[in-house]
Amino acid sequence: MNALLPTPQLAVLRRQTDPRLEWLCAQIARNRFLPVPPPELHFIGDGDFRAIGAEFLRHFVRLGGLRPDHKVLEIGCGVGRMALPLTQYLDSSYDGIDIVLDGIRWCASTITPAYPEFRFHHLDVANGLYNPDGRIEGEAATLPFKAASYDFVILTSVITHLRTADTERYAAEIARVLKPGGRCFLSLFLADATARAGIAKGTARPPFRDLPGVELLADPEHPNAAVAYDEEFLLGRFAAHGLRTARPVMRGHWSGQREAENFQDLLVLEKGSVP
Repeated sequence: MNALLPTPQLAVLRRQTDPRLEWLCAQIARNRFLPVPPPELHFIGDGDFRAIGAEFLRHFVRLGGLRPDHKVLEIGCGVGRMALPLTQYLDSSYDGIDIVLDGIRWCASTITPAYPEFRFHHLDVANGLYNPDGRIEGEAATLPFKAASYDFVILTSVITHLRTADTERYAAEIARVLKPGGRCFLSLFLADATARAGIAKGTARPPFRDLPGVELLADPEHPNAAVAYDEEFLLGRFAAHGLRTARPVMRGHWSGQREAENFQDLLVLEKGSVP
């Protein structure tokens, strides 16, 4: 179920992509009227802001099954890199939440006035990398949304900065706010046997240390900088909350694998009717 998709299957996915989606993503990537946050707010990674957002919109639809009528929640929305492309796709509503207040302020002042159905919320959760002075411990965090409210939940490179207790808490909260049959799309680092082999050979980037335990850290002195998880453990923890893989994992090239379209692994989970 979690094997790397071989090249023939990737080719089939590409052929099955809706040409209208491809047109939309191309338009978003070069649309200079879509705002870009100022350089001092680029705390979410490098690369072309619009192009990366457009590429992930393609992933959400093609791999995750996102539809225009879906109600969306994004955990770790940053400065709207995923939200802005979604303004051009969704007919429903979107809520973004993040622990970095400056990013939420920029999104709320820049995106919401033009798209009132896109709302942004600050959650003051402590994180050693992004919000060291946060008032709420991650393992006690509660999302300020009603149960079974969302069709689609997004976490791009969020689990990559969370320790085990925090990840466990978010898994429970995601399961709570998703509707039965709803899906969760994540980009993350999953350590299976192939990834561990790449780590051992020194071809993985980040250069994780494969030590005993379910977490693999790139820098033990700054543990939130980059976290990979033992795949069996992580999928088991999500499954314990009723969230199971909806499709094979799309492997990233972070671990040294050559046949990959993206950097991180892409995981799509679906909430069953009964946890």
